[in-house]
Amino acid sequence: MTGVIDKPVARPVTPLGILAQDLVALVEALDKETLPAHFKEKLRFASRLASGLDPYLEECTTSESAALTALAEKTAHEQWSNRFEGGETVVPLEQEMLSGHIEGQTLKMFIYMTKAKRVLEIGMFTGYSALAMAEALPADGKLIACEVDPYTAEFGKAAFRESAHGEKIQVEIGPALDTLDKLAEKGESFDFVFIDADKAGYVKYFNTLLEKNLLAPSGFICVDNTLLQGQPYLSEAERTANGQAIAKFNSTVAADKRVEQVLLPVRDGLTIIRRLEN
Repeated sequence: MTGVIDKPVARPVTPLGILAQDLVALVEALDKETLPAHFKEKLRFASRLASGLDPYLEECTTSESAALTALAEKTAHEQWSNRFEGGETVVPLEQEMLSGHIEGQTLKMFIYMTKAKRVLEIGMFTGYSALAMAEALPADGKLIACEVDPYTAEFGKAAFRESAHGEKIQVEIGPALDTLDKLAEKGESFDFVFIDADKAGYVKYFNTLLEKNLLAPSGFICVDNTLLQGQPYLSEAERTANGQAIAKFNSTVAADKRVEQVLLPVRDGLTIIRRLEN
């Protein structure tokens, strides 16, 4: 036998992934139940429809770079259950925090489309999304990544050194709000901001970016996990603390006249926010 190590299987953490998993389980139980044939076929069709979407998106999306593939594999094989470093709070780390291929390519396309040169990331984890965006930046572009956890920050920096685009990335370790304050004091401004950090901090990050002019006029903010496993549109009783925080964030942005936005069902929800010039 060869010593092949299987890639750890990620648990579903998106509305579609959870739905597909549950439908597969129901289909597997069908033969044990006495149900009308048309009901069984509809359930099988629903399962195929849900289960086939993510793989098809992967198939039809430009492949990730070798550096991103290596970073994703390294993240997947890391023993995150042994590490619970989260700065001021204890935050369990897991491979599912990685943005991944589809979202990474989406962010790259946004950088190309907006012609951004100055990018800010709030919440880096192991650096997949940072590196994906850096690959789309021009040679003189700059990305500042905020990460509260020292271990994951070093994990990402090691990966950046393996890429020709890694030199565009500057990692700031510490609470993101502290870093934002320092950047604002220096008069920094960013064309594009990606938020993927602690969900309870989303509203504060959003307001800080606007109030301290860290977001350039007509700049864009992309925010991850704004569907959070479907919790924001389920009942309050079905929400975790993070689900409640995202529901609050979504309603806050929707009511803010300083911006316009759209929420896309990409992965676990991706909201695109544009700062209005007036």
